[in-house]
Amino acid sequence: MASEDVKTSESAVSKIVNLAEEAKLAREGVKAPSYAILRICKSLVAGGVAGGVSRTAVAPLERLKILLQVQNPHNIKYNGTIQGLKYIWRTEGFRGLFKGNGTNCARIVPNSAVKFFSYEQASKGILYMYQQQTGNEDAQLTPLLRLGAGACAGIIAMSATYPMDMVRGRLTVQTESSPYQYRGMFHALSTVLRQEGPRALYKGWLPSVIGVVPYVGLNFAVYESLKDWLIKSRPFGLVEDSELSVTTRLACGAAAGTVGQTVAYPLDVIRRRMQMVGWKDAASVVTGDGRNKAPLEYTGMIDAFRKTVRHEGFGALYKGLVPNSVKVVPSIAIAFVTYEVVKDILGVEIRISD
Repeated sequence: MASEDVKTSESAVSKIVNLAEEAKLAREGVKAPSYAILRICKSLVAGGVAGGVSRTAVAPLERLKILLQVQNPHNIKYNGTIQGLKYIWRTEGFRGLFKGNGTNCARIVPNSAVKFFSYEQASKGILYMYQQQTGNEDAQLTPLLRLGAGACAGIIAMSATYPMDMVRGRLTVQTESSPYQYRGMFHALSTVLRQEGPRALYKGWLPSVIGVVPYVGLNFAVYESLKDWLIKSRPFGLVEDSELSVTTRLACGAAAGTVGQTVAYPLDVIRRRMQMVGWKDAASVVTGDGRNKAPLEYTGMIDAFRKTVRHEGFGALYKGLVPNSVKVVPSIAIAFVTYEVVKDILGVEIRISD
């Protein structure tokens, strides 16, 4: 009996030691490869869900924004947010409000997944280098460093999914009366490849990348900096137990979206216009109707800026800003909060700003 008690005690001690070792490894960030892969997959799923939910919620405004950006100045069909939505409803019905959303989600889900995951990894790498450089292991990311991490994430995500964004723009613009109809994303991809070549899939990539640096960078930097400030200063009783409510986080995301999209919007307009160049049998909203058809040719980003401002004025760089603002503010807010909520549900312990 005594020997059995000794064996039982030794077994219990062994289990305690093993548990202590596992806890130590966990604190030091050493985890089994399978666990790390699972955590990465969960993070990607959370980012993808966040992108799909947030973009579908504002799909009608997204389509109207693109139509306002690329419509021919000689043949105006869309004169504002309310009029534009009513016109789409009257001419194309309910489905017209969500035209291109399937392709948009097919693009935004992987884009959002890669973007959020890339931001977390870039943040870790930048923070490590910053701590090594300053010699302070307790140093935290500054707003500028967060801006850099967000910019890296935006460039990676944009480049990885840009061909889908390009064809999504064309699918969104075409109407029932368009001379030629793309039947879907894959048909559009194959048609563009066959008629215009592989380089056509990256038309407008440069202004997109330049625009994504301030846009995504500011989104992450403003969102995280606001959250940190609220948690540290605790104004108006908004913080309970070092946690922000969903409403407060939505407000932080809305502020981040407002700042980012206002700064980067002109580059988004130029990107869309460059994507329409070379499109045979383009929709009439792009080419214009009747005798007033205007050639749609740009030799590059600078040329597109110059011609747009010369022919339509500086305000043309902000065409569609109102529906875009109405779209972006809730979209960014929903994306950030959905990402964090889904990660909590999936049991991923590392979240933005942690």
